[in-house]
Amino acid sequence: MNDTPAPQALAHAMTVDVEDYFQVSAFNEALSRDDWSKQSSRVVANTERLLDLYDTHNIKITFFVLGMVAEQFPDLVKQIHSRGHEVASHGYSHKLIFEQSPDVFHEETKRSKLMLEDLIGQAVRGYRAASYSITKKSLWALDTLTELGFDYDSSIFPVHHDRYGIPEAPREIHRAQSANGGVLTEFPLSTALLGSTTIPIAGGGYFRIYPYWLTNMLWRRAIAETEAPQVFYLHPWEIDPDQPKIDGLSLLSKFRHYFNLGKCEKRLAKHMNNFSFTTMASIIDKKNAGPLKTVRYTPQAFR
Repeated sequence: MNDTPAPQALAHAMTVDVEDYFQVSAFNEALSRDDWSKQSSRVVANTERLLDLYDTHNIKITFFVLGMVAEQFPDLVKQIHSRGHEVASHGYSHKLIFEQSPDVFHEETKRSKLMLEDLIGQAVRGYRAASYSITKKSLWALDTLTELGFDYDSSIFPVHHDRYGIPEAPREIHRAQSANGGVLTEFPLSTALLGSTTIPIAGGGYFRIYPYWLTNMLWRRAIAETEAPQVFYLHPWEIDPDQPKIDGLSLLSKFRHYFNLGKCEKRLAKHMNNFSFTTMASIIDKKNAGPLKTVRYTPQAFR
């Protein structure tokens, strides 16, 4: 399978969702939030490993930082910023949006955005929801994001999934108009087509579960199909095979979280050798300089 570098004219978005291993949504079934404080945090060391890796490859990326992490480890946020990377928001508590009220979501999102802006001394432009939880039943969240002044969002996964996804959503960067008339740029998570089936390829568990030759092939296919930048994501805990194990998980959650943790870092280095990467903001600024399709995100539009 072709493992030579792809043409470098097209840069893609490399992103990290900065959260600790015990804060993942799938662990809610086995670990109470009240017990988070009892867990040994590993997010700083794992994020610093990624920062060093990106330095080695001489790329700048986008870090979507969880507000709870920023609150506990403000120097980590400052370090991300001082090393030349983009700081964006991953919300505050990592609660799924469709399990929150609009008022609670507004307050949490505002709190996280202001906290990050205070730490880095500049506006935070981007947002990504916990577990991509802007779905058909939480489209109202886009109203909040536009009201709070976000320039772009990267929360919508145009796939079928048991926890997230809007399969009918566009696969490429576009302008999303919320029900209140606000507009922001949507940078959806990457997919490829296998026949008539849309396959998620953006990273995370998919990156660890698929053999790398398949990821490489699907990325090249998506680039050829769309002629547009793709999105890659992962979490700091995905390069940490020595993290403490959480008991009581379902077999599916256990598989999704722990599979191939020991291979992820080497695969990531290979992926960066094969494709060109940059921040989300830099790609969006170039895209916004030209015409973009506007999509109305209302319940009526996505039935």
